[in-house]
Amino acid sequence: MDLGLIVPEKKGGHYFFDERCQSDLELILEFKGMGFSLNEIKVIFLYGNFGKFTDYEKDTYYQSLFIDKYEKIEQEIKNLVEIKDKLKTKMDDLSTKSEGSSSMMGIDLKVLDMLKCLKCSEKLILQDGIINRNQIMEGKLACDCGEEYLIESGILNVGMALNSNAGHPLEEYILEYIHETDPAYLENIFKGGEWSKRKLEQLDLSGKVLLELGSGVGFFLRNIYTELPEDCLYIAVDRSLERHRFLKSVLERTSLRRNILFICADFLDIPIKEHSIDVVIDKAGTSNYSFEHEKFLLSELVPLLKPDCYLLGSYIAFKNFSTKSKIETRFRDNFIASKIKGNIESLMYIPLAESTSEYIDRGGRYENFFVQGEKIFYYSFFGKR
Repeated sequence: MDLGLIVPEKKGGHYFFDERCQSDLELILEFKGMGFSLNEIKVIFLYGNFGKFTDYEKDTYYQSLFIDKYEKIEQEIKNLVEIKDKLKTKMDDLSTKSEGSSSMMGIDLKVLDMLKCLKCSEKLILQDGIINRNQIMEGKLACDCGEEYLIESGILNVGMALNSNAGHPLEEYILEYIHETDPAYLENIFKGGEWSKRKLEQLDLSGKVLLELGSGVGFFLRNIYTELPEDCLYIAVDRSLERHRFLKSVLERTSLRRNILFICADFLDIPIKEHSIDVVIDKAGTSNYSFEHEKFLLSELVPLLKPDCYLLGSYIAFKNFSTKSKIETRFRDNFIASKIKGNIESLMYIPLAESTSEYIDRGGRYENFFVQGEKIFYYSFFGKR
C-alpha cells in the first residue's frame, strides 16, 4: 500500500479491498515467487498501468526486466553452489579433524633434572612410572626425605588440587564465558593477548624455559602453541587439575607436538630448581593471587628465575575504588598501576614495552570483581632483568 501497488478505498479509518486489489495481490505474489522485490514489482506495475491496451509487453525494456532477473538468479545459483561446495569441504575437514587420532602428552623424561623436592630441594626419583615414548604418563616422584608428588595422566600434581568447576563441562564454560562477559571486556582481553603475542615473537625461544602463572583453560597458550619451538619447554602452572586436563586434551588433538609441562600446584609450591626460568608469562597469575594476598606474587618467585629473565605480564588495575568495593583495603596496592610498576621495577626489570587498555566499567558473570562506579583497566608489561 505504501508503494502504491495496492490502492484500496478508504472510508474513515477503514480500508476496503475490492476484487481489483485481490487481483493485484495475486499478481504481486506471482512476481515475488519469481524473486522480484516489491520495488521491482512496482516498475512492472507502472508499465502495466500506463501501457494498458498497448503492446507494452513487447517493449525491449519491459522484457529486459525479466531477462535481467533471470540472469541475476542464474548467477546467484552459481554463487550458492560454490558456497555449498566450500561448506561441504569445510564440514568434511572438520569431521576428519574431530575423528583424527590424538597422541597423549606426558612429562618428558629430560624434565626430571629440572625438578626438585619442595621440602629439602633434593632431586626427585620416578617410581612406578608408566612411560610412553619418553613421556611419563603415570607414576610418582619421590624424594629420600619422604616427599612424594603424583603424576596423573601426564600432569604433575603437587598438593591439593582446586576443584574450580565442579559438575560444569569446561567446553560449556568457555561458551558461557563469551556470552556472559561484556563485549568491551572481551575486546580488551583480545587486544592484550595480541599485544603479548607480538612481544613474545620478538624473542628467540629455542632451548628456553617458559613459565606461565595461571594457565587456566589456555586462552594464551592455545594462541601461541603453534609458534613455540619444538626444543623449548613451556611450564603451565594452575591450581585446577580439571582445567589442566581440559587444556591438555585440547592440545593433544592437534597434529603438532610441543614440550609442555603441566603442574597442578599453588604458585608458591612449584617444584622447579632455582634459576631455571628464561621467560615468565604472567597473564593472570599475579592479579588472581592478589585478590587474597598482600605480597606481590612475582617477588615470591624470584629464586626460580634466571638473572636475565624476561617478563611478559598483564595486570588488573583499578582507576578508582568504590566504598562498596569487593577488594579489601589491604590488598588494593597490587591493583594500583603505579604500585604494580614499582613492584616490577624493584625486581630489576627494565621495560622494553608497556601498554594500557581502555577503561572498563562492566565485567559480567565471571568477571564480577568490581562493582558499579568502579573502572578497571589492564596494564601490560614486557621487560628484561
